[in-house]
Amino acid sequence: MVARPLRDCVVRRIGLRELYRGYGNFTVGDVAARAGVADTSIYRRWGNLEALLSDVAITRLTTTSPTPDTGSLEGDLRTYAATAARDVAGPDGMAILRLALSLSNSGQPGLEARDAFLAERTRQLQAMLDRARDRGEHPPDVLQVLDLILSPMYIRILFGTGPLTPAYTDELVDRLLCLHTAAGGG
Repeated sequence: MVARPLRDCVVRRIGLRELYRGYGNFTVGDVAARAGVADTSIYRRWGNLEALLSDVAITRLTTTSPTPDTGSLEGDLRTYAATAARDVAGPDGMAILRLALSLSNSGQPGLEARDAFLAERTRQLQAMLDRARDRGEHPPDVLQVLDLILSPMYIRILFGTGPLTPAYTDELVDRLLCLHTAAGGG
């Protein structure tokens, strides 16, 4: 197999099943057997289990939750927030959070895989914000989106402080836009 078909085969076969089982509860051999490829193929393509799982997670998010392009910054942020709430509250959200935590505690390969995952998702969000800027809008920076929209959702889910309702996600977007405007950005 060449690199692209191998990647597609493994990612399609694995999905987030292994992420649901929890990092550390399976091996490259388990993943290879499920995908019907040799262990060495996995190691050649990804180098380690951490990089493979990061790739699976970002592929899953990119496929199921692409960054929106509604034609306006506010529309993009509201769509992003609604989709993020669905993802965070679902099994994928907890699997990805568990993966990020596990990778943070699994040495240098884990840290590199975690950082690669965050960098890719941040790049996608930045593209959404750049489109708004190209339309003449004044978007916040990507860290503000993460801090004011995504982070509060994870806190609610982790600590059970409330549901991720449409009204709540709209409130998060309103708060971001209000703070950004007050700071002279919008």
